[in-house]
This record gives sequence, structure tokens and C-alpha cells, in this order.
Amino acid sequence: MSARRALAVSALSLLVPASLLLVTATGSATEASGEPAARQSARRNAEQMVHLVALPQIVQPGGRVASPDDAKAALTATIEPIAAGRKVRLQVRRASAWQTVAEVSQGKNGRAQFAAPASRDGRALTYRVRAASFRGLPAVTSNKASTERWLTPTWTDEFSGSSLSKEWQNRGRTYEPQSLRRCSRGSAQAVRVGGGALRLSVMKDPSRDTLCPALKDGQIAGRYAYRLNGHVGTDDGFSFRYGVAAARIKFPRLRGQHGSFWMQPVGGMYPGGTGHEIDVTEFFGAKAKRSGLFSYIHRYEGGRVVKTGSTIPDTFLHGPRDGWGKNFHVFSVQWTPRSLIFRIDGKETWRIGGRISQVPQYLILSLLSSDYELPQIQDRQLPQHMYVDWVRVWETGR
Repeated sequence: MSARRALAVSALSLLVPASLLLVTATGSATEASGEPAARQSARRNAEQMVHLVALPQIVQPGGRVASPDDAKAALTATIEPIAAGRKVRLQVRRASAWQTVAEVSQGKNGRAQFAAPASRDGRALTYRVRAASFRGLPAVTSNKASTERWLTPTWTDEFSGSSLSKEWQNRGRTYEPQSLRRCSRGSAQAVRVGGGALRLSVMKDPSRDTLCPALKDGQIAGRYAYRLNGHVGTDDGFSFRYGVAAARIKFPRLRGQHGSFWMQPVGGMYPGGTGHEIDVTEFFGAKAKRSGLFSYIHRYEGGRVVKTGSTIPDTFLHGPRDGWGKNFHVFSVQWTPRSLIFRIDGKETWRIGGRISQVPQYLILSLLSSDYELPQIQDRQLPQHMYVDWVRVWETGR
């Protein structure tokens, strides 16, 4: 995919940790939070401000397939001034009383992040947060935030049958040297639906009995078996503009291929166009000293495509026994006219503002083996598999 083309890369984006790289458009609270001002829950107390946002059911780490209806909603409170270590309680409305359901400490980024049920008996829930008194700061309580707007997704696929739904098509079915995949192509043979999940594979191409000279930096890096890739998209079946898109994914652990959840603009990306590629997540396999997980966007600036992105640290995993190739995690992006906010299991990893895509986008899921990756894996280690439990989109229209 184009996420690995030889494009100009923002050096700052790749060097600064994702937790510090918050590129947003300046302006109102609507722009900064990604939420319409009328739907924000914020309360000022003297010189303090507490702001609570309710998000869809995008929190569901775990080792097995599960229903997206059982995922938890994400709730994020932003409190100013920042007081790292301050206790923040999440409270839910029960009849005429407020019941505390969780407590966390405010982080260095000023946020307190929670996961909680989105509904009870089919009805939306209303939450608020209360930040405790801390080092001279009095306790402060937010206004309430409801989960109602997120209860019904616009589109969902739980891969519950034995074949792809009609919205998905197989992509990239020819060898593509221009995309650095002269040794691999997409194929329905590398796509399987079963057991409640979509399985995308990298496997040997049984129709080829010769080896492919894989190029890396313009030089032959070795000769390897031709490969088939699982590569599907909703190009002609589903698209949306503005909202939250999420997928619950478990990646292959080995390097030598990269699994991705991404979006492309309907009608393509071209100079002067307002659409661009949004790579919600890409995993290039486990690495010894740093994560192989990234988020990127690709957009035209001044007549050329510029790639901007961030490395996602392993601190977003749930403990030392977790891993991007061990368990499922929910990868999501919140798309507004002025910002893109990326999250894993409801926790923000990166955001970017500026000129954001203004046209409908369609969804893509892929496990691709680019030529430069082939030296990192042996033919005997194939096939490799990526599993997608479910995909959901909550469209907001703005």
C-alpha cells in the first residue's frame, strides 16, 4: 500500500513520541476535541476546567473473538490545569443519584481515560467525572455526557458467516512493482471467513513455480517464493464522511509483512483534491527495542504527496503479557472536518489537524508483503495470518 512508498516523511512526526505529538488546528473547543460544542460536557470552577467526552464502544482487548455489543464505551476527561496523579472518579447516573464506577489518576497529558458500559437494558447511560481536591485545587465536577448518540452504528460487519459480505471486494489482484509488490498480489485464496472472524493471509502463490527477485533500495535482496496477500476493501460497497471507524484486530507477530486497517477517498487521491489516505494502524511485526506499530496519513501538499505519522509505543498494551500479535485490540480513528484522533482500546495515541479529508472514505483491511520486507522472513515460515473480529462505523455527518 502507499504507506510504504518513497515519500517525503515528516522527521518531527517520527521522532516525537505519540503522546507528545498532538497536531491540532487552533480555534474553538469544537476543533480541539473533535466534538460539536453543543455536545461537549465541560464545567469551569474558578480557574479549573473539566471536559468529558463519551465515545463509542471501542474498548475490547482480549484473546478471543467477541461481540462488539459487549465492548465498552470509551470516556475521556480532560482537566485543566494538569495535575498528574490527581484522582478522578467516573460516576454513572442511577435514578436520582450518582454512583462511582471507576477511579483513575490524571495523566501527564491532562487526561483521565475510562472504559464503561454504553447501555443498560438497551438504554443509554449518562456519566460525569469528579476530580478530587489536590494540592490546593478544590474538587471539581463535569457536566454530564450521554452515550446515546453512539448506541446504533451506521455500519457493522462481525464476519459471522462463511464468506465476505457483499460490501467487501478483493483488491490488488495483480503484481504491482509500482507499489513495491512485484513479488506479491492480492487474492481471494488468501481471504477466509470463519469462526466469527476474517482471516487475511500471506501465503505462497501456488500458480508460480519460480522465485521472485525481491528488490530493496533498488538492489536484489534475495529470491523468494511469489506470494498471495489478503487484501479487501469496501471500495464500491460502503463509504462514509466524518465519524468514528473501528476494527478489532490481532496481527501476525513476525516481521516480513504488515497488517493494516486504512481508508482511501472515494474517487482517489490527486493534486488539488480534498481526500487523502488515512492509515488507522499498520503493524510491521515485533521488534527488539521498539514497537512496529504506526499510524499515518498521506495527503497532497503543494503538488506532492507528504506522509506524516507516528510510532505507537508498547505502553498502550495491557501489561507485559499482552502483544499486538497475542491478543485482539480495537484500533479506531475519530474523523472530523478539522482533526483526526487515533485511539487503541479507547486511549488516544495520536492526533493531527490542518487540512483534513473532506470527501467520503472507504475501508480497507490488508496483510501485505512488500518486496523490501521479504528478506525478514523465510518461505518456510508461510503462511502468516491476521485476524479481524469485527468492523464498525459510527457516522456523525460533521
